[in-house]
Amino acid sequence: MIGQFSQNAMPEIVFGPGRLAEIGDRLTGLTKRPVSVLIVADPALAPLGITASAYEALGRAGHKPQIFDRFAGEPKSSTIDEATEAALAMHAGGIVGLGGGTALDTAKLIAACAAAGATAETFALCKSPLPDETLPVIAVPTTAGTGSEVTATSVFSNSAGVKVWAWGVPLKPRLALLDPELTIAVPPFVTASTGLDALVHAIEACTNRNRNDLADLFSHRAIALIAANLGRATEEGTDVAARGALLLGSCLAGLAIDNCGTALAHNISHALAALAPIAHGRATALAMLATMDWVAEGAPEPFAQVALAMGATPEPSSAVAAFDRLVRSCKIKISLEGEGLELNRPEKLAEHMAAPENAPMRKSTRRTVGDDDLLLLAQKVYALR
Repeated sequence: MIGQFSQNAMPEIVFGPGRLAEIGDRLTGLTKRPVSVLIVADPALAPLGITASAYEALGRAGHKPQIFDRFAGEPKSSTIDEATEAALAMHAGGIVGLGGGTALDTAKLIAACAAAGATAETFALCKSPLPDETLPVIAVPTTAGTGSEVTATSVFSNSAGVKVWAWGVPLKPRLALLDPELTIAVPPFVTASTGLDALVHAIEACTNRNRNDLADLFSHRAIALIAANLGRATEEGTDVAARGALLLGSCLAGLAIDNCGTALAHNISHALAALAPIAHGRATALAMLATMDWVAEGAPEPFAQVALAMGATPEPSSAVAAFDRLVRSCKIKISLEGEGLELNRPEKLAEHMAAPENAPMRKSTRRTVGDDDLLLLAQKVYALR
């Protein structure tokens, strides 16, 4: 029997090569008049001409763009606050997020912080309500990974360096613009790690306690698209068809986690981030590689469906094996040795896995993660080779 569920509203989504050229007219459709607009752009996009293309397209439509690209790594509250000040100073009427998850999550929070006249940490872990009305955001992903262009979540590090999140419908972009041509220059390692992050999103969304039959449509299609195209996109970066499949897969996985959330692999990757600067996509992939078999023991049927979506026989063990093969074929570094972690002290990772900010992901995992399980799971992650 089909269980009860609710489907969150989704932003308008436009997809196809060359669609960045539409961004100015698309913003006008949201604002109804020319406005000052802050482009929150990954700094790596400037040498590729992508930032300039967005700037010019906005200008042609009569908007007054300004670029903010003074950030690196994953989102930080201090950077969000600096960009918010820039948006307020220019009286921005809209925000464009251009880049990977850092640019998109930052743009979404700027839109809320500017509207509320508040700092990013005001909304950390939902301790204060978001403003009902925020500046309109157009999200333009240039990597296929986070799905942030369609979600109501922004993840960032607070002043203590702890990864936290803000959540609420006002954070959701008004428009997601998916142009696969913008992802062609992404290097193989980033393509692999972000693609695996999107794959984990899709797998966790359809196997955790919050899954539902409608969201499974997004999850299973995302799994199929990513599993079939990640290798091609990593090895042949100019393959626009493969790039487009990954970008759409990432978006669909974003829709899935927007409704169902994530689970243990993201709990672990967030805990790892508190201990060492490990790229989120790779950390999430390694966390699932280490623990997928353990979780699948408590949820055999959903993992059998994951296997089917990956083109394998519908058995939980087949899903585990298919994921293992795909991760290793991407040639990302598997071992965590030499990355600033005390591998002889897995209890430190277990402690962060138990932290309040990571509790929702632990709670949503289909197999109950007891206090006694945390050390075992941390040991499995640290034992990866």
